[in-house]
Amino acid sequence: MVLTVALASPLRRFPAVPFQSIEPRRLYRQIADQIAHLIESGEFPPGTRLPAERELASSLGVSRASVREAIISLEIGGLVEVRVGTGIFVTAPARQAAAAHDTGPGPFELLQARKLIEGEIAAVAATKATAGDLEALRECVARMEAHLDDFAIREASDRDFHLHIAKSTGNGSLELVVENLWDQRAELWGRMQSHFHTNELTHKTIRDHAAILAAIAARDPEAARAAMHRHLGRVVREFQRGLNGSDEEAVRSPAARAAAGRPRRRGS
Repeated sequence: MVLTVALASPLRRFPAVPFQSIEPRRLYRQIADQIAHLIESGEFPPGTRLPAERELASSLGVSRASVREAIISLEIGGLVEVRVGTGIFVTAPARQAAAAHDTGPGPFELLQARKLIEGEIAAVAATKATAGDLEALRECVARMEAHLDDFAIREASDRDFHLHIAKSTGNGSLELVVENLWDQRAELWGRMQSHFHTNELTHKTIRDHAAILAAIAARDPEAARAAMHRHLGRVVREFQRGLNGSDEEAVRSPAARAAAGRPRRRGS
């Protein structure tokens, strides 16, 4: 698309100048497009293992979080297969794969926004929540505990918990903000969650929610803010776990590697 813009001044009239319209693209899409081009050119044929996240991030001069979002986007488009703990493998030439479009902010960008906004909302909720609000939050936590094996109910209860915190501030605009943030969790989020979610993480989420609820019930804004920050920060760390086994090994300390090699005792 070409935009023709006429530039003029009171003293001098310029001819029409052709400008190319600029398409804003998120960083993870730029990274994904660059990798897709290399796949299409034959640099990485089907079956090839891509360089590790750490190496890609270093070569591209970007964060590993952005690389991870790009890789998951390519997986959605059918170009690569993510095998957690093993690596990322090319599955099809780019021209044969469905294009993965920019559907909104990536998971890490979204979590950063949620941490900033929902931390403050939790602090306000600690000063405004009514007995009815607290009971609604307790019901959300109890529902998650009662349906550990039902992903749909857990997800709905998780969403309700965060929306109820915003609702308890008495500010409808804040409730709409949180609802919008939650609704931005597109396919990219869901695919990343499917790779890194475990039963252990479900229990951690429930404990996080219980801690947030306890702080709000105690009318402690600082504790509520900190509990929300810890909760969303933990999600970030889980999403940042290495896709490549070699990456994970590289960042572990010698003591951790030695401990991993020892047999675990029951009950630990």
